[in-house]
Amino acid sequence: MKWMKFRIKTITDAEDIIISTLYDIGLEGAQIEDKIPLTALEKEQMFVDILPDGPEDDGIAYLSFFVEEKEDGSLEVNGMPTDQDTIIGQIEQELEELRLFMEIGEGTISVSETEDIDWINNWKQYFHQFYIDDLLVIPSWEEVKAEDKDKKILHIDPGTAFGTGMHETTQLCIRQIKKYLTPETELLDVGTGSGILAILALMYGAKHAVGTDLDPCAVEAVAQNMESNGIAEESFRLMIGNIITDKEVQDQVGYECYDIVVANILADVLVPLTPVITHQMKKGGIYITSGIIDTKEQVVREAVEAAGLQILEATYQGEWVSVTARKPDTCACADEDTGTCKI
Repeated sequence: MKWMKFRIKTITDAEDIIISTLYDIGLEGAQIEDKIPLTALEKEQMFVDILPDGPEDDGIAYLSFFVEEKEDGSLEVNGMPTDQDTIIGQIEQELEELRLFMEIGEGTISVSETEDIDWINNWKQYFHQFYIDDLLVIPSWEEVKAEDKDKKILHIDPGTAFGTGMHETTQLCIRQIKKYLTPETELLDVGTGSGILAILALMYGAKHAVGTDLDPCAVEAVAQNMESNGIAEESFRLMIGNIITDKEVQDQVGYECYDIVVANILADVLVPLTPVITHQMKKGGIYITSGIIDTKEQVVREAVEAAGLQILEATYQGEWVSVTARKPDTCACADEDTGTCKI
């Protein structure tokens, strides 16, 4: 399959309005290239805690739109046949109308042809099956080898998920989950993304799992990965929302329900999360954190201890740290004889 790529040179301040305007004429799925630093929310939803220094924002942006090219060379937009010159004319008209009331920069348009593998499937060459200890992680386009048929296998595609198991932080979490999991485990996965940690917990015998995430896209990713791995719908419940600040989400997740809470997110998110999430944990429950760059380990340790949890261990892989803690069976203010809270 071939695509025509229409690339517009503009300015960062005009990105959203141009995308919205061209969406109305049938151009969807814009690819954005700019040097704007990531927002706090974008960082929050990534595995990395410290990002490499990037180039200075120069205010320039490139917006690319892709239109499918049929076998006869014709193009199609909104299900209707069209051609390159018509699309260019429509883009130019829309850009000129925008110029009447805002700055859009050059507004120049370049056109090129690309194979879909160049921009949709190119990442597949970098993702192959691999092991995490005794677990085989394999994408859908690779076959399970005969000698691996009896292995524990996780089927997952990075193109439809936010987590594949390749990252050190995920592997640290997986090992800790396996260590503390029992057949009666109720697990909460905060920032579940692809659902990989909850799905693996269920594969290794957990009783039930709940996941929360900020991004609505997690719904489709989790559903696909549950189906690929044969996870029953009733085994895993997903909720979208911010469990740190949203009381409704906290209520829906429930209080003192979970034997294990796992959170593979940024250290800067773990700090405000920890005193909240202790209320979701059962007494004696296990708290597994990761996504912590080694320079932030002490910050997380302090937050965990301040929340009244006992640190059991810290594990390491590369520059990354996982801190595992336990909620006491009784609170610090409990009566020594009865074990009940005196407050």
